[in-house]
Amino acid sequence: MKRRSFLGWAAASAAWPARTAAAETRTARAASPDKLRMHVGCQRGPTTPQTLDFFKRHGVEHICGYPPDPGLDGHWSTEDLKRTKDLCQRHGVSLDMVALPLLSSSHIDHERRGAIMLAAGADRDRDIEHIQKMIAACAAAEIPAIKYNLSLLGVLRTEPTTGRGGSRYSTWKLAEAKNSNRLTRAGRVSQDAAWERITYFLDRVIPVCNQYKIRAACHPHDPGVPPSGFQGIVRVLGTVAGLKKFVEIQESPYHGLNLCIGTVAEMLRDPRKEICEVVRYFGERGKIFNIHFRNIRGRRDDFCETYPDEGDLDMLEVARTLHEVDYQHMLMPDHMPAHPDDPDGLQAFAFGYGYIKGLLQAIESSPD
Repeated sequence: MKRRSFLGWAAASAAWPARTAAAETRTARAASPDKLRMHVGCQRGPTTPQTLDFFKRHGVEHICGYPPDPGLDGHWSTEDLKRTKDLCQRHGVSLDMVALPLLSSSHIDHERRGAIMLAAGADRDRDIEHIQKMIAACAAAEIPAIKYNLSLLGVLRTEPTTGRGGSRYSTWKLAEAKNSNRLTRAGRVSQDAAWERITYFLDRVIPVCNQYKIRAACHPHDPGVPPSGFQGIVRVLGTVAGLKKFVEIQESPYHGLNLCIGTVAEMLRDPRKEICEVVRYFGERGKIFNIHFRNIRGRRDDFCETYPDEGDLDMLEVARTLHEVDYQHMLMPDHMPAHPDDPDGLQAFAFGYGYIKGLLQAIESSPD
């Protein structure tokens, strides 16, 4: 992006009202303390008529969508986003968020556009400029939020665990992890280097989010790894302390988290006891823009991902905590268990939608 254009965006961002989104949330909560504002959502793609009909059949009326892939060196236009939003509206579904077509959760050795997290010079600046343009396009298409990852290692897992009915539960056992010392194409990335890359990105993107009033939701690192790193990389967003530091880098109501309940639980030694305080910390500060509503069995460095009704977390209590902090966005199933009889995961996700809707109805009928 040209310096003059960036400085113009940065100057405009300084003018957002003193009454922040968090303050507005507190005001609305005080006016109507029992009103349930959160709702079931989903991020499964592609965003097609068939997928949207599946959502609608199962009571999902809010989604994170996937406009057409812009390719290796492109970005979405306003028209791309409007077409996707129009498609959703024709099927009675609200497009509340879109997943950026770069900065995904993939491992850097398989990532097609990894320049931002590799700090790859001119390519990094080009990709950041493309994100700035997509934020502006979201505003023009009236799509209020984006989600993204700032990851090099992707989602790390070991061999799956067998669960109920022959399901396969995604599992991470650090003690059984292979190739922990094999370097990726990123080489060694220290804690300082990781924070420099994250800060470089946020300093150039969040001012644009401020100007256009687009929420940017970052997913934590899944899972956290030892302080010394894994495959030569320190994962700074794999601890609660790291997430707290992350949201403080830019003071903005448009800079926050795609808070994955399962991933945060994976960071903790006593997830059932600790998870709600983490939710409360970020929720009271207006830093939660999307929720991945999933459960685990286990703890840091040794866990498997279960169906939401059978893990160690009290998911009803998690949902109640979100209601207490007036969380207003989507709760979506994520990483549902797999089974050969359900190759596309449709059965598992249908179960997830119904489970979330049941919890929300229980809270609404008995808010205390």
